[in-house]
Amino acid sequence: MPTRVHEFAWPDRVVVGTIGLPGARTFYLQVRAGTQIVSIALEKQQSALLAEKIDEILDQLLTVEGNPFSVPTSTPIELVDNDQLEAVQEQFRTGAMSLGWDPTTAQVVIEAHPLTDIDADADADDHAEPLDQDGANEPEMLLVRMPVGTARAFARRTREIVGAGRPICSLCGYPIDADGHICTLPEV
Repeated sequence: MPTRVHEFAWPDRVVVGTIGLPGARTFYLQVRAGTQIVSIALEKQQSALLAEKIDEILDQLLTVEGNPFSVPTSTPIELVDNDQLEAVQEQFRTGAMSLGWDPTTAQVVIEAHPLTDIDADADADDHAEPLDQDGANEPEMLLVRMPVGTARAFARRTREIVGAGRPICSLCGYPIDADGHICTLPEV
């Protein structure tokens, strides 16, 4: 069965955002082009790593003589997006992701694939669940291509969203919950 690809070549918006309170947030990668919106759930660590690697790619491209791709050193002010997520309807929970660079269009490319039963449970049987006849379990993926300025803005916002979680206790290094914190000092 062919894979259903949610492809965005020049998205109007691509952001990471959250739903829920710190300590119980769900992270979403949301992409919009016109009226088409796709939201996929991902882990906080996936979000942080994605932002880090995008910045690494862009920083490396900055070192190319003459900066032929016009990579900005910081987020262009006109691309800052601090708005909330739009209506979220989760398409899938992200498993494997890949990140790349397309020099022909000067775009950062993100591919995200759904979490599979094998990803979710390392001890799963070798028998995969059969695909539904109505396509409900149709294989799918998200493919996003974004220009360098948008990619820089995406990375900045994602770092801010990831960092906006629970504060860290200066004594024990564990997160402080909104309803209190029992500090467990490390043994000396």
